[in-house]
Amino acid sequence: MKSLFFTILVAIVLFSIPAVAQRNIDPAIERDPILELDAKHNLDVAWQSFRLKKAYKGVIMRFEETYAAYPEFSKIEEFLYLAGMSSYYLSENKGKQKVNLKLEKEKDKFAPAKLKEDAIAYLSLVLEKNPASQYKDDAEKVLTELKAKQ
Repeated sequence: MKSLFFTILVAIVLFSIPAVAQRNIDPAIERDPILELDAKHNLDVAWQSFRLKKAYKGVIMRFEETYAAYPEFSKIEEFLYLAGMSSYYLSENKGKQKVNLKLEKEKDKFAPAKLKEDAIAYLSLVLEKNPASQYKDDAEKVLTELKAKQ
């Protein structure tokens, strides 16, 4: 009888250990499915603006809108990369959308020095949020270049 009890006790302990080990200690971030969908749409449009249209001002505007509404977006790292690279390219006067520094609202937002600061901030966040990011090499290269120019 004792051996049966001992066997059952050992079996319970052995089968319960893997279950305990598999527990997720950190609760998952609850994401709003509607905001997630809207942010994903904005990211898709931003990628099109970035790649096809070279509309870097539009990318920055999409990013700021999305980040203000939903900073917990599951792909925020990707959006930070786009915003950082767009800020960098605009600071170098690249792209099809030109900055008009004579306009008061563009003067403050799109001044080359401000764009470089933003690019450094966004790309640094990409590396901070995920050091093994797929955008790591590009981000580090641009950060090195921008910091050398300061």
